Amino acid sequence: MNAMDLLLWSRGPGLGIAIGIFLFGMVLRLFEIYSLGRKRDLAPARTGGEGSGWRTMFTRSVPDRAQFKRSPVVFTTGYIFHIGFFIVLLFLLPHIELIRSISGLSWPALPTPVVDLIAVITLIALIVTLIYRIMDPVRRLLSTFGDYLAWTVTFLPVLTGYMAYHHLLFDYTLMLALHILSVELLLVVFPFTKLTHMVTLFISRWYNGEWFARKGVAS
Repeated sequence: MNAMDLLLWSRGPGLGIAIGIFLFGMVLRLFEIYSLGRKRDLAPARTGGEGSGWRTMFTRSVPDRAQFKRSPVVFTTGYIFHIGFFIVLLFLLPHIELIRSISGLSWPALPTPVVDLIAVITLIALIVTLIYRIMDPVRRLLSTFGDYLAWTVTFLPVLTGYMAYHHLLFDYTLMLALHILSVELLLVVFPFTKLTHMVTLFISRWYNGEWFARKGVAS
């Protein structure tokens, strides 16, 4: 299989397989979460919880000042690479065109040099995050294979995309194929690792806000 064959496979059958595994895995994971249910609340509700659920989704997404002071590197790099990753994913023109070809949805793209700069910043933030995890004895002790796997499959699509755009290391066709394959690896791994927090964190924050509000407790 040459570079062009690999590219055609990754853009065709490979992408279809990856999306299928991703959708199956996410449906399975969400089914597992919702099938847990919750105990019936026999106490009368003190307040309506719906608004509190949405409010908690927002407030828990803003770093607590005390926690930020304890771990400024973790919070800063974490926000940078999360935001940067999604900007690169959603606002680069080729990505938008791919999404449009699959779903029919599209939106304005950011200038390519801007996205390119954000990709570099995202890569730096991810590298700093990894170094801090390795250097900090507590975080290193608590880290598992899953943590490093999640970091790797997040880092590779940004790195290979940057390298493909700048024609680094390999020829463009092979580098583009590797970039697409790295994205497909991310899709396959996503539902079965801690990466699912990108979806479930909003569900859990809404649930906690709604549940605590019913009991009259601030969340």
